Amino acid sequence: MKKFITLVVKILFTILVILVALDWTYTTVYLHSSNRGKVENVFNSKAKNYDVVILGSSRANNHFVPELFEKKGLKTFNYGMSGAHLFEASLMLKLMAERKYQIKTVILEADLGLCNEKESDMIAAKFLPYIHHSEVIKNHFLKLENFNELYYIPFYRYIDFDALIGFREMYNTATGKPTNILDHLGYHPLGHKPGNMKNDLTALKPIHNKYYEEIKQICKQNNYTLIAVMTPMCSNVKGMDYFEKANKIYPEIHNLENVVQGDQYFSSCGHMNDTGARMFTAVVIERFFQTK
Repeated sequence: MKKFITLVVKILFTILVILVALDWTYTTVYLHSSNRGKVENVFNSKAKNYDVVILGSSRANNHFVPELFEKKGLKTFNYGMSGAHLFEASLMLKLMAERKYQIKTVILEADLGLCNEKESDMIAAKFLPYIHHSEVIKNHFLKLENFNELYYIPFYRYIDFDALIGFREMYNTATGKPTNILDHLGYHPLGHKPGNMKNDLTALKPIHNKYYEEIKQICKQNNYTLIAVMTPMCSNVKGMDYFEKANKIYPEIHNLENVVQGDQYFSSCGHMNDTGARMFTAVVIERFFQTK
């Protein structure tokens, strides 16, 4: 029996050593990369200067064209991420502030994301390689139900989110395989072939959102001007009073939902195509930056 227990202990110890080694290897790879995604691009960066930084979900990533800001002399990058919630937008801004980014204006897409305070597994996972190297990230994840597993069990986060930060992504990162995520100054243009042109917002209820409040506080503390906006949707949407309800909670958010009209400017009901995005960006520049 004693031999059996000793054998089990040795096996468990060996597994632990392997997990620690794998965790160190994966993390080291991510700590030395900045060219495959927006999270690592910010985390592994030093102080940058921007006139305009754009944050939000795909409705930021697909709707704001930095090229048009740059033509007006405004150094701009679109850090919107498809699938992101305000949880991730807040964390991105915290990391920028921690790295002493000089930002004049933050444009935040704050519309559908106001209805929840949940993390987006798809995007939140991108921060996990750095959780032991950043108090900001650690504290942001601290109240999640699975925080202890993510933080204290070696290699657990890479197994749990294998499809996002597991072997394939680690290997592609280690070999420097390029992506298009950082192309076009972070903007991802959509094509003109329409997809799903229906949407139903009736189940969504905007709330007094913790992470939106965090973003406002970060901007105030770092002297960033915050412009929060709601972006357009196609004509066939149920529950359009969602935007009015959001404005009742946060009247400072600019409701630009109707500034681009015509389904020919949409790739799907919630996302404009490149033509629509350029029209929308031109409106934003004219409305908020015409004197700059």
